[in-house]
Amino acid sequence: MTKPKTKPFDPAEYLDDSESIAAYITEALESGDPAFVGDALGVIARARGMTEVAREAGVSRESLYRALSADGNPEFTTVLRVVHALGLRLCVAPANGENIA
Repeated sequence: MTKPKTKPFDPAEYLDDSESIAAYITEALESGDPAFVGDALGVIARARGMTEVAREAGVSRESLYRALSADGNPEFTTVLRVVHALGLRLCVAPANGENIA
């Protein structure tokens, strides 16, 4: 009996529209885990094309891979550049859903 061939799960393969990308990064942000947020941005950048995202963000592709890896620690400036390059925007809302006075 032969084992079926498998491959590791890659969430980038499923991030093929704006809605799925927005949902993925929103879940990462809501986790409160900076490493997960950076990794999620990296997954989204791979889904969109790392070379183009790096060019749009004004950083080298290698630097972007390192910064957005699970072990990376990107500067906030890099995060903002990548978010912009991906055509996304960060929004803030009250955690409890109430208006802030």
